[in-house]
Formats: sequence, structure tokens, C-alpha cells
Amino acid sequence: MSDSPDAELLEQFARNKSEAAFAELVERYIGLVYSTAFRKTGNPQQSEDITQAVFIILARKAHSLGPKTVLPGWLHHTARLTAANLQRAELRRIRREQEAFMQSAVNESAPDPLWRGLSPLLDDAVASLGAGDRDAILLRFFQNRSIAEVGATLGASEDAARMRVNRALEKLRKFFNKHGVVSTTSVIAGAISNHSMQVVPIGLTKTISYVALAKGAAATSSSLTLATGAMKIMAWTKAKTTVVAAVAVAVTAGGVGLTAPTIVHRIRVAHYPDLQGAWETTVHLDDAGVESGAAASTRVVLKFKESYGAYTATADWIDVGRKNVPIYQVVYDYPSLTIKATPRDTWNLRVNENATEILWDHYTHFVQPDPATFKRTAKPDSVPDRLAEDDFAPRPDSDLQGYWEGEVGKGTDAVPVDLKIAEDADGTFRAEGDSPTQGTAGTPVTVSYHRPNVTVAVATGGGRFDGTINDKHTEIVGTWSQNGLSLPATIRQADYQTEHALDADKNYSFRSSQDLQGHWKGTWIAVFNGGKTKVPIREALDIAKLPDGSYSAALVDLDNYLNGAPVAPSSIEYSPPDLKLKWNEIGGAYQAKLKGGKLVGTWSESGGGFPLVMERTH
Repeated sequence: MSDSPDAELLEQFARNKSEAAFAELVERYIGLVYSTAFRKTGNPQQSEDITQAVFIILARKAHSLGPKTVLPGWLHHTARLTAANLQRAELRRIRREQEAFMQSAVNESAPDPLWRGLSPLLDDAVASLGAGDRDAILLRFFQNRSIAEVGATLGASEDAARMRVNRALEKLRKFFNKHGVVSTTSVIAGAISNHSMQVVPIGLTKTISYVALAKGAAATSSSLTLATGAMKIMAWTKAKTTVVAAVAVAVTAGGVGLTAPTIVHRIRVAHYPDLQGAWETTVHLDDAGVESGAAASTRVVLKFKESYGAYTATADWIDVGRKNVPIYQVVYDYPSLTIKATPRDTWNLRVNENATEILWDHYTHFVQPDPATFKRTAKPDSVPDRLAEDDFAPRPDSDLQGYWEGEVGKGTDAVPVDLKIAEDADGTFRAEGDSPTQGTAGTPVTVSYHRPNVTVAVATGGGRFDGTINDKHTEIVGTWSQNGLSLPATIRQADYQTEHALDADKNYSFRSSQDLQGHWKGTWIAVFNGGKTKVPIREALDIAKLPDGSYSAALVDLDNYLNGAPVAPSSIEYSPPDLKLKWNEIGGAYQAKLKGGKLVGTWSESGGGFPLVMERTH
């Protein structure tokens, strides 16, 4: 074996088609490639096919590898991709057999108990390192190079190379520790040096040199297919985002119980255009706007994160005032993207070719005249911060700053509203509104003031209050406009602490299972399309006992991501064990009996009755 550097041999082959130079490279690194393949498959024949495919790829791409390429790192990465390509093709058929065989093969060849734990994790642990650390580990422990040789290959001093190796070993130790294999860096280094290389089958080196030099012309069909597939993957994905990371790491990092279809899907997701980051658009809501026929709207920011081929997301509803609302489920099958905002709300979207836009063309609970388009953004709009009590505490020099209570409409149809207004030093206002009986809280609103005229507009465009403030600055009388109609409205300045003093007297604790007070949760099943569609509706009911022996209550629709605030009932009646609650504004009612520590009854809505059993939670 010559002492020529890898880069020189690659150049000789790329420029002169030197068979001797290529054979030298095969001889140097066939052990590394074969051992990597064997750890991923546990199958000698498949490992030979993968090794053959990797060197076919090397022969085809030799001209594109720059002089700074650290060949062991490149080959290790390519071997992992190629092994993953094979696993993707055969995963459903051989997954369980392969895992059993791999474990037995590893156990037979590795009597060291520590190595039995390290081996299934090793290649993914190495792949998790940065390029420089990864190359240092491969050179030092897979190729048994001296520290001086490692430094020379990486273009660093001996001391710098030693520091990089030690730092990389510490990262590996943390990776293994996280996955349940606890040891020291020195022991891990020894185990890798002693066990990472498998014995290469006799004759494989010559066979691979011959086949690869022909660039696949003499390859087996399986090796050629693997090589072609792996090259497509390499051209499609970033080096750090590999198929093996989507499969092996997903399983070893807590993915116990993943089904084969789930793993296959995660493999595919690893190749799709990356969705991670923020995306923003504006959508219309099902609330009416100020003018007749107009619709309210809000800016929406979707924020995606990806982990081992699975996406999660949260949403900011900017003009509704809801921040970091969890998305129930994300299913990404490029170009299709399905988002279940809640168990009952599904959005169907489509990602464009360059992953710069996401088209939202189907809605539930939305009135959208045209498809909305999410666009990737590095500077998404943000939800306004909620006002603290000090922010809206009344000030002598501000006519409007304070806490206001009132109603829209009159008589039994009146809807109670609350308003918090803060005036900044520059004379501008920050404000938010609540509608306790409609389940909205902290809704951003804008305020304009030209004494004595006051205008308060919902940020979504879903209504506007125009009024006149009195001379004492204690009451504003005017009209509420929505959908082309006007209703009388009045708000009065109130003492926030006094109005909320009863909150401290609410007692949710219970001594007996027959006590009504407490926190309850339950699910009723909504039925649509003549019984063909059934959707679970999760509810939370908080019931407090007051000092005078009466009760207060609040209902939360756990799956309503827009109006998720507690809704106080219009009336509450309790004559043990019978409970009756009504919510006039949302058109719902709950009648139940308290028995056996449960509320067993019926939720009524839209003319239908649905069984609802609620159990106490803590």
C-alpha cells in the first residue's frame, strides 16, 4: 500500500482513470464501508451490495470531490445513505427479521457487553457530530491514524487535532449516555478502535475494484439500483439530513412501537423540502365584519419544527390574540400537507416546488373567498403582549386608561363586554377586550380618541364601537356596528380589583365524591352527515363553591383554538344530585346527575342531545 494522500489518488483516477489509484483507495477504505453497512443491516450479502454501490458512486463522483474532502467522512456518509436506501425498499418485508438477525450477528461478533450497546448507535452518533469532529473520529478510531496524521489530514496542528478528538469523544459519550449506554470517553474510544471494523469477505476488494472502475457496468442489479438511488438522495438532501437519521435514530431515541409505515413515512419526510421555520398569511374568519357581507380576518403564523422525520407545529393567531396554540397533528407528504389544528378541524395545504409558499385551499370553520398563501418569513408578526394590571391602572392624566365594563344590546339579549385600555406616553393606546359569555378573552383592539369621541375597533375587523365619553370620563355611550347593523352599547369605568374580588373566594376543593365543586373534563361526540361523520368534542367544566353556598361555573372548549377562554353560564341550578347549566350566547346546555363521583348527563346543542360524562380532574 502506497503512502500517497487520498486527494492525490482521487486526482490520478479522475484525471487519468488510474486503476491502480482507485484500487488503492478501495483497499484503504473497504473495511470502513463494509463495517458501516454491516452495522446498519446485519446482513453480509446486503453489506456487500452496499459496499459495491458506495464505490460505484465514488468512481462516478471522483471528479467532483475537492482536494479538501476528507474521504473517510465522505464514504461513511455515503454508506449510511446507501444502507438507508436499501432499508427503504425492503423495510416492510424484512424489518423484524433484520433486527433480530442484526442483534444476533452483533452479539456473536461482539462479546464485549459495552460494544453490544454501542454498535447499533455508533454510526448515528458519529453522524450527529459536526463535519470536522466526525472526520477526526473516523480517522483516529476507524482508520487508526495517529493524532499527527489526523491533524495533517484536517490541516490542523497536532494539539488542535488532539483537542478536536477529545471534544468529539465527549459528544459521543453524551449521545450514548442519552440513549442508555453509560461509559467514559477512554473506554468508548477503546471499544470503537477494537470493534468498529468487520472482517471483509475474501475477494470482495478485487471484485469491487473491477465493478467500480466500470462505473457499474458489471455490477449486480441490486448494487446498481442502490447506487442510483443513493446518488439521487445525495443530490436531494443536505449532508446532515440523512435517511438513517430518520429511521435508526427515530427508533433508538424513544421511537419504540413505531410501525413500519410510520418509519417509511419518516424516511420520505427526510427528503422533502424543509418546512422548519415561520410561515405567515391572512385568512378570513367566520365572524362578520363591520359592513354588511364583510368578514373578519386575522394574520396567522405557522411555526414548524422537525425531529427525526416528524413535524410538529404551533400557530400564532395575531389579531385574535392567541399565541403558540399547539397544532394537534401535522402530516407532511410532499407536496401535500395536512394539518389537524384540533381533532375536529382539518386543513388541507400544498407546498410549492421551492418550499417558499404553502397554499391553503380548503377550510373548516372559515369563510375564505380565495385560497390563502402562507409565505416563509424570517420576521413574522407577533401577538401583542397581554396587558398587566399595572398597565391599565387608572391615571389622572388619562381620560381612557382603566378597566371598563358594559354591554352590547339591551335587555335579556345584552352581551356583557370588558375592556382594558392603556395609554402610552406618546398618546397612543394599547387595549384588549373580553366577552365572558362568548368565550373570548384578551382580544386585541385598537382605540382612537378625539375628545369626546371614542372609537374601539376589534383588530380582526369583527366589529366597531363608536361612542361619546361623558365629562367625568366614567361612561362611554354609543353604538356597536357589525354586519351592517347597529346596536346600542355602553361601557362604564370600573374597579378591576373589586370586580374580581370574588375570584379569590371561589373554592374548587372537595371533600367527598358527592361535592359538586371541582375541575371536570369530558368528551361528547358530535354527529354530522347523517351519522357518517363523528367528531369528539372535549370540554372542561370548572365549578366553584362561593361563600354564600351558591356556585359559579365556567366552560372551556378544549379544541377551540380561537375562542378558548372560559364561558360563564347564563344560569346554573343545582338541586342534588341534579345539575342544570345553560349558555344562551353559545346555544348550549348541560343537564346531569352527580353520582358515583361523576357527572352523567346530556349536552344539548343545535336541537340535538349528546351523552356527556364528566370526570373530576386535579
